[in-house]
Amino acid sequence: MKYDVIIGLEIHAELKTASKMFCRCHNHPLGEAPNTAVCPICLGHPGTLPVLNQAAVIMILKLGLALDGAINLISKFDRKNYFYPDLPKGYQISQYDLPLIYNAKLEVDDEMIDITRLHLEEDTGKLTHPTKEDYSLIDYNRSGTPLIEMVTEPVIKNALSAKKFCQKYQQILRYLEISDADMEKGQMRCEANISLQSEGSWKYTDGQIVPTGENELNPKVEIKNINSFKAVEKAINFEIERQTELLENDKKIIAETRGWSDTQNKTISQRIKESSADYRYFPEPDIPPLQISAKMIDDIKAQLIELPANKSRRFQAEYGLSSDLAELLISDKHLANWYEEVISELRSEIEASGDSWARQNQKLSTSAVNWLSSELFKYYSSNSFEQLTKDNKITAKNFAELITLLFTEKINSSAGQTILAVMAERGGSPTQIMANLKLEQMDNSDELIEAIKKIIASNPEQTADYKKGKVALLQFFVGQVMAETRGKANPKILIEELKKLLNQ
Repeated sequence: MKYDVIIGLEIHAELKTASKMFCRCHNHPLGEAPNTAVCPICLGHPGTLPVLNQAAVIMILKLGLALDGAINLISKFDRKNYFYPDLPKGYQISQYDLPLIYNAKLEVDDEMIDITRLHLEEDTGKLTHPTKEDYSLIDYNRSGTPLIEMVTEPVIKNALSAKKFCQKYQQILRYLEISDADMEKGQMRCEANISLQSEGSWKYTDGQIVPTGENELNPKVEIKNINSFKAVEKAINFEIERQTELLENDKKIIAETRGWSDTQNKTISQRIKESSADYRYFPEPDIPPLQISAKMIDDIKAQLIELPANKSRRFQAEYGLSSDLAELLISDKHLANWYEEVISELRSEIEASGDSWARQNQKLSTSAVNWLSSELFKYYSSNSFEQLTKDNKITAKNFAELITLLFTEKINSSAGQTILAVMAERGGSPTQIMANLKLEQMDNSDELIEAIKKIIASNPEQTADYKKGKVALLQFFVGQVMAETRGKANPKILIEELKKLLNQ
C-alpha cells in the first residue's frame, strides 16, 4: 500500500539577550560552573515575580516580520504545567492560545512551508547522567533562558525538505542576529512529528489533518533529541521506515514521544505522547497581557535587513552568478557582506582602468567567488567568517586587488596562491608581495624564450619522442618550464611558444 508522509516541525531557538527571560541573570552561562548563573526567580523560589524581557519580545517580532507572519497585537503568557526535575517551578511560562506571531511562512526549494505560530517561553534546566552512576545531576544555569518556539503546519513531505527547512531557519536567525542557533551547543533544538496515512484516507482542512469518510487516522509520533541537520534527515527517514513496516504487518502505531540515538541510528521510545489538555494551560497571573503598538512594529520593520533568499536572487541577477555560487555566498551573513565589499572594490579598480564594469561584471564576480571558495576557505572556516570581516590581513580591498592581478594576467594561478598565503599570514598589498617575491607573470619575453630553450636542450629524449608524435609530452615540458620560471610563465603563451620551438 502507498502511504503519504506527513511531517511537522517544532524548533526551539535560544535568544541572544543579555539577561534571561524573566530575571536579571546573565544569559550566556555556557561553560560556567553549574548553578552559578541563577537567582531565586529562575530557580522558582516561592514569592518571586517574573519580569518580562523586552529585548526578547523585540526579537520575536523581528523574526515574525521577516517570515511574513501576522502579529497578535494583544498577546499573553500561560502556565504549562508538568513535573520534571529540570523544571524548578513545576510549570513553564509559555504561550498557548495567543502567541505573538501566527500564519508565517518560509520558502524551501520554491515551495512555501506554512508556519502555524512563533511564541516566547523560558527554557528548562539541564540534566546530566554520570556514567556508571545511579543518580542524575541538575544544572539550572540554562533555566529561564529566552526561547522562541516555532511550529510548522504538517505540510512537509519528506526528510530532505525538513532538513533544508531547519537549515534555512537557522540562517535567518543568524542573519537577524537574534540567536547563534548552534545545534551542537543546544542553542537550536529540533523535534519532528511524523505520521503515515494511506492515500485518500485524509485531507488537510483549516490547518488540521482530518480523515475522509469513515477512515481512521494513524497516530503521529514525535522525535526529540535531534542535535544536527544530518540527524534530522536520518531520524525522520528511520521513523518513516519503522512506521511503514508496522503498517505493512497490520500492527498499530502508538502515539508516543521517541528519542533519536546517534550511536544506534534509530529512534527509541521514551513515553506516551501528551496532549495539550495534559499540560493544564491557564493564563500566567504574574505577567499582564502584552499590547503591541503600531509604532513598535514600524520601528522594528525599519531595522529589518535583506534576508538570505532575497540576497541570493539579487546576487544571481546583479552579478550573473549561478544559483549554487549565490547560495554558497549567502550561507553566512558576514561572508555575503564581505563579498559585496570585494565587488565594490573590483568595480572601482576596473572603472579606474577605463574598462567597462558592465562588460566585465560576470567574469570578475564569478572569479572572486571561485577564488574565495577554493583558496580563501583554506584560511577561514565557516565559523570564522565574522573574523574575516574584522581581519586586517586579507581585507576586501586587497582581495579585490589580487583578483584584478589574476584577471589582467599579471600573475598566474600558482603565483596567486603564493600571494594569498602570504596575505593570510601577515597581510599586505598583493602588488607589493608580487614585486617582493618577483612573481609577475612572464609573457612573450626573452627570459621566457630562454627558459623554454634551456628545458628543450636538457631533455633531448623527450624532445625526440614529442617530434615522433607523443604530443602528451607537451605537459611534461610545461611543468619543467614552470619549475624553471618558479611558476611565473603565462600558461597560454608558454604553450604557444613551446609548440613553436619543439616543432622546429
